[in-house]
Amino acid sequence: MKVALISLPWPLFNRPSIQLGVLKAYLRERLPEIKVKCFHPYLWVAAQLGYETYHRLSESSWPSEAIGAGLLFPSRIPLLEKVFPRMTLYKDLSYSKVLSVTKKALENYLKTIPWEEFQVVGFSVCLNQLTLTLWAAKELKRQFPHLRVVLGGALCAEDQGRGYLKAFPFIDFVINGEGERPFKELLEALRQGKEDLEIPGVFRRKGEEVLGGGFQEIEGAEIPSPDYSDYLKELSRLPPSRRFFPLISLETSRGCWWGKCRFCNLNLQWHGYRRRPLSKVLSEIEAWVNQGFLDFAFLDNCLDRALTLKLFEALRAHGRDYQFFAELRAIYTASEYRLMRQGGLKWVQIGIEALSTSLLRRLGKGTTAMANVRAMRHCEEVGLELSANLICHFPGSTPQEVEETLEALDFVFPFRPLSTVSFWLGYGSPVWASPRDWGLKRIYPHPFFSYLFPEELRRQLRPLIWSYVGDRRYQQRLWRPVIKKVETWRKRWSQLRAEKGPLLTYRDGGSFVILRQVTPEGKVLHHRLQGLSREIYLFLTEPRSFSTLKKVFPQVPEDRLRGFLKDLKAKKLLFQEGERFLALAIRPLEG
Repeated sequence: MKVALISLPWPLFNRPSIQLGVLKAYLRERLPEIKVKCFHPYLWVAAQLGYETYHRLSESSWPSEAIGAGLLFPSRIPLLEKVFPRMTLYKDLSYSKVLSVTKKALENYLKTIPWEEFQVVGFSVCLNQLTLTLWAAKELKRQFPHLRVVLGGALCAEDQGRGYLKAFPFIDFVINGEGERPFKELLEALRQGKEDLEIPGVFRRKGEEVLGGGFQEIEGAEIPSPDYSDYLKELSRLPPSRRFFPLISLETSRGCWWGKCRFCNLNLQWHGYRRRPLSKVLSEIEAWVNQGFLDFAFLDNCLDRALTLKLFEALRAHGRDYQFFAELRAIYTASEYRLMRQGGLKWVQIGIEALSTSLLRRLGKGTTAMANVRAMRHCEEVGLELSANLICHFPGSTPQEVEETLEALDFVFPFRPLSTVSFWLGYGSPVWASPRDWGLKRIYPHPFFSYLFPEELRRQLRPLIWSYVGDRRYQQRLWRPVIKKVETWRKRWSQLRAEKGPLLTYRDGGSFVILRQVTPEGKVLHHRLQGLSREIYLFLTEPRSFSTLKKVFPQVPEDRLRGFLKDLKAKKLLFQEGERFLALAIRPLEG
């Protein structure tokens, strides 16, 4: 048996597909007699479109899915071409041109594969990949009816996966949840000619009925090192001007150890949180270094804290110029961020989501505004490039929460700006599952979904993105000042940072500190704190309570201590939440 694994646009082009790489490695270990080949047409589409254009499209679901919809349903092209500008902020993108280039690149790519040699083709269907996957699956099934077409991935969970089998007869099987074990068992059954076996984690069709369900997951120690040899070969075949050094995708765990965010639907395919052995992760990195790679991306939904600190401590000892991307929670101290930075962490995504503790509780984040400000401060101090969002328009948000956000924005101005995103209702999220608990009177597929699929198919499909009847217009009015303020922040920060360097720093003189502050107006102010004032300020580079301050500095009368803190806050040198305080000035990490 020969199996093709394929990933259509629109994943990030500069990373090999970890879904394909891990699945190939797993099958190689357990079914060595089966030949598995991975294909990455998204790499070739990116090269044809241009990497900037491809990246812009890959960042937004609706315009990217509209391209695939045009190939899948040519009669809908006039409609899609008309609404395409409404789907994207990039008005200069021509729908017809992107569609034409994508179609030609994919058709040419698929023609190079000897499909008559394969018995099974497995498609990885993750964010923004649905419509192009359906188009390619339909074309392959039409030209090569012997192929068994299998879909799997994040967009195939539960009723989403069942819907594909109901709506599209060219699909034979859909994997529900984690793919390694169900897909292996499916291949074993197909080799024996037993297509009607009940395999946990596999949806199949019997007449007009869709059968199957359940999950099968592997232990953390079973997760193999991904095999990216096929991606690297394809990359080497690109024209020299289009080649690049990729980020090698890695994972240290699966699932989310927190798993309580009420807006989140990222873990539909996982049922449990599992860690990989640290020794295995380190040996994997070492193997890639031996092949000449230093840039990596951890694709965990959220790195485990204990494993992360041990990992970067070990990486620091290597003495190499690593560059890592990772997603973290806002739970680390300044010294821990410094350790991770010294171990090679460069880009970090943190689920900030809000600067109001009340709203964070509503979101189920399990953090506070103080914790988020601390994370922003510490990332700025050690030179981490932070990517983080503020969720606006979340149902039930209050004017007080918006006011708290607006006030907090004044204090985080010196740090790398956040991005505002509008709350979107995702299939399978807690809010989607219990809409009335959040004041939603009715939920329905997002209006753009009607542009992608004909009505008879929409009735059978469960889209990823939904809309709702609730307080959205009220929320849009409520959050308008926040969105405007963040836009101003991003512009001024970029300008001032380029002109004047870090916007709020301190230099320690031993018995005094000098603070340098660049205001939003561009003024440069200096403050000197001496003696106990210096000691208190440096003590507050981690959040401390007022009661702790009194114990550590008993010689300072309470009224003087409060007056000192009040003065620092008025100057935007200190952030306060309740009775807890955080010094905002940073001492940038040298080198």
